[in-house]
Amino acid sequence: MSGIIYKIVPTSLWRNAQAAGSFDGAPVDLADGFIHFSTADQVAETARRHFAGQDDLLLVAIDGERLGEALIYEPSRGGALFPHLYGPLPMTAVLSEQPLPLAPDGTHIIPELRA
Repeated sequence: MSGIIYKIVPTSLWRNAQAAGSFDGAPVDLADGFIHFSTADQVAETARRHFAGQDDLLLVAIDGERLGEALIYEPSRGGALFPHLYGPLPMTAVLSEQPLPLAPDGTHIIPELRA
């Protein structure tokens, strides 16, 4: 179970990771001991629950196949399986990044995503 997975991340934090060559995680990831990701079907709810009203965010698409055994799908909200990476995210696994803008009502405008 892999495919394309997604990370919502503040632009400044992502730019620092790009300069370093890998992403060790946002503060919540570091506290939890793994990097939180979402599948295409989970991105909108993740944005709503954890990033409501925040601007200057990026939606980063990652090739889950390139992460190997460090990527584990584990149950979270209501038993849904979420991808978690136990280790740093190498930039070689990144497929794309795009802005995650806010709509006038404060919700994020989620682009069309590939699974």
